[in-house]
Amino acid sequence: MSGRTRAAILMVCSATAFAFMGAFVKAAAATPLLDKVIVRNLVTLGIAAAIALRQGHPLLGRRSNQPLLLARSLLGVGGVTCYFYAIDHLLLADATMLTTLSPFFVAVFAALFLGERAPKTVIAAMVIGFLGGLLIVKPRFDISVVPALVGLASGAFAGAAYTALRALRSREAPATIIFHFSLVTVLGLAPVAAADLRLPQGMELTWLLGIGVSAAIGQFGLTLAYRHAPAAEVSVYASSMMVVAAALGFVFWSELPDALSLVGGALILLGSTMAYTARRGAEPAP
Repeated sequence: MSGRTRAAILMVCSATAFAFMGAFVKAAAATPLLDKVIVRNLVTLGIAAAIALRQGHPLLGRRSNQPLLLARSLLGVGGVTCYFYAIDHLLLADATMLTTLSPFFVAVFAALFLGERAPKTVIAAMVIGFLGGLLIVKPRFDISVVPALVGLASGAFAGAAYTALRALRSREAPATIIFHFSLVTVLGLAPVAAADLRLPQGMELTWLLGIGVSAAIGQFGLTLAYRHAPAAEVSVYASSMMVVAAALGFVFWSELPDALSLVGGALILLGSTMAYTARRGAEPAP
């Protein structure tokens, strides 16, 4: 199995797990935002620690890699927090479509920081993808647009974090990268969340557990995928998350995106496909 094929399978599995994570986040609407972000990483923290220790990898990584690890972790915190906020205030499909703009941000950041130059077709695909994002955001000059803008920010944060993952692929083990991200999230947000701390009850515990488990599956799949193919190419498969999320939103909450959002989602998929085709034709297999 080639590196690209392995990366594609891992990313689709990761995207599916993250779509279910979004559904669990929406189901736990009564839980404070930061509590959900912390729980998302607590489960992953334990799993990553166990794997890293078993494989003999350092939990916090090498000292020389700390700036890049910290950047990846802080960008990840920003992306997850913005995404969870968007889920709480938008349709699940709309929030997911906005965060799946991350491949286009990856193309920009990978070109700027990793030297993965984008062909003209990829640049055109980026324009198409951002037009799709605008149709979902529906820019207005009032406060009602804030959740959509936060959802767009989640895609930007995610794109930057995925680029850092690509840069770390040969420097640190996946378990180390994930442990670092989870630890920074928990330690950074716990003091703030403590002010609004309350014990979850009933089904809320189930939703929170679902957030943690699905996030762990998604995070490991994501981190492994970026070790097998270029960042701008691998991230395209994250777009499959919007299809799964739309299906979950319809089945469990009878949510149907409006016509503009559907067209926007179609443009994002078109742009992602164009970018993938251009990358596949231009770059040799790793």
